[in-house]
Amino acid sequence: MWKSLEKNNMISIIIPYYDEEKNIPILLDEIKSVMNKEDYEYEVILVDDGSQHKVEEKYTHAENIHLFFHKKRMGKGEALRTGVKHAQGDIITFMDGDLQDDPNDVKKFIHKLNEGNDLVNGIREQRKDSFLIKIYSFFANIVLRTIFHSPFTDINCGFKMFKKETLNDFPLYGNNFRFFPLSTYYRGYKVSEVLVHNRKRLNGESKFGPFKLFTGILDMVTAYFVYIFAERPLHFFGTIGGVLFLVGFIISLYLAFERIFFNVLLYRRPMLQLGIVLIIVGIQVVMTGLIGELIVYLDKNKK
Repeated sequence: MWKSLEKNNMISIIIPYYDEEKNIPILLDEIKSVMNKEDYEYEVILVDDGSQHKVEEKYTHAENIHLFFHKKRMGKGEALRTGVKHAQGDIITFMDGDLQDDPNDVKKFIHKLNEGNDLVNGIREQRKDSFLIKIYSFFANIVLRTIFHSPFTDINCGFKMFKKETLNDFPLYGNNFRFFPLSTYYRGYKVSEVLVHNRKRLNGESKFGPFKLFTGILDMVTAYFVYIFAERPLHFFGTIGGVLFLVGFIISLYLAFERIFFNVLLYRRPMLQLGIVLIIVGIQVVMTGLIGELIVYLDKNKK
């Protein structure tokens, strides 16, 4: 049974970053000021994701600050995984290293956890991001609420606090960290949100660009399959395969009707090849779904 967060409960603050050498020292001072004032035991886990410019060691020499390096840039998901791997606290906070997250909001997250929530996601108030990022987030949130039935207002907010146990059975890899709150919600944990102060970036440049917009769309497609159809793949592949098969069957039926009743020569009809191909591909896609169902069934029996 969850008890209210006590002063002796350790909070692990995980900060992945890339080329934020000017921002990290300022952020560490802010975190120290807030956490010492609240008298909570905490640790800061910095994960340098292959930065070209390193943070000076004098800023990270404190006993409760741990710094880990990736030899090359592996991505935010891998950096978060490194941080979680070394986290000692039962409560984990994800925070970006660009100073846009305000450490003073940690108190709001703690208050929400003490209300019985397992994960608390931030909602960026009066966002200071570029127009491109705002537009992407706007449409992404519409898709998430409509298709995924997401209870979150701002799932892409990197500032969140949660119990470490919510990471059980959730593998951090690639960009799937964006959907961690959604996965937590699907698995029956109690989730909530809190407004956070979104500050303007002072130093460095945003890592978001048009390419990340494209990869974000691909990630959403992946999430749609993983979270909606992971345990019923035939529903996904069967629908696609069934549509392809039906279109191919209708085309072939129409051409057969013309050949039988109107004596139309089929070798002059490229649609015949299209109809045959659609039928074959449709059957193959459906069979892929059946194989997926078999894999899920065998996996469940092993457990």
